[in-house]
Amino acid sequence: MLSYPAATTREEKMNIIHHIKDRLLHLHGDDILAIGLYGSIAQGIDGPYSDIELRVVTQDGVSLPGHEFIYPPFKIEIGMKQKQDIFKAAASVDDSWAIKAGAYVYLQEIYDPGNLLAEIRKLPLEVSDEAIKETMREFMIWEPYETMGKIRNNVQSGNLNYLPLGAKDLTWQTAKLIGLANRTFYHTRARTLEESLSLPSRPSGYDELAQLVMRGQLLQIDHVYELCEQLWTGLNAWYEQMNIEYKLKELPF
Repeated sequence: MLSYPAATTREEKMNIIHHIKDRLLHLHGDDILAIGLYGSIAQGIDGPYSDIELRVVTQDGVSLPGHEFIYPPFKIEIGMKQKQDIFKAAASVDDSWAIKAGAYVYLQEIYDPGNLLAEIRKLPLEVSDEAIKETMREFMIWEPYETMGKIRNNVQSGNLNYLPLGAKDLTWQTAKLIGLANRTFYHTRARTLEESLSLPSRPSGYDELAQLVMRGQLLQIDHVYELCEQLWTGLNAWYEQMNIEYKLKELPF
């Protein structure tokens, strides 16, 4: 077995984080307004192989390059955004909101003399219900509807090897919608399916397929296809309950 990725302690991670902070401030000084830690380390749920994720806020007009690199034994990602850009990003909503917004909500101060990160943490919580529903409407067209079409195409053509992948895609897409509908942020990408099963608003047919996906039990193709159809029916009924209409009655032009 290769020796990397290598295990590190939380203390070792925090030591390199503060070393990076000091180096960035030495290099860029007042151009940096704040440095925040996000991801599993910020939430206190990191493991020995977790990577280090930092978000650096710079003065408006100051553009610094981000970095993602291996500095053994650490894997480190440093995102750089100007103040106006990070405020805009934190306040926006898209189909991955339930997964990505936590990177703002759970920001932990490493350097923040102006208490800027507290303002940023609030922004994802302030998105409107209308914005959430519009994102769900658009995403249904872009992904789940298209995925279900692919599943049916491949079943009809006899390419049943696609079914496990199609089932995973449909489940993952539905988990993102569940996070949006419940206005909930998943703690990590790895915990998304597990956490989605505990949220109160879920479409019928989701739970059994999600459990199979998490366990990797997708070899009974006929059963997997049946569950995909059940989820697709439940997903559309769920949208009707939320008054989200994604099908047009006339051409949009």
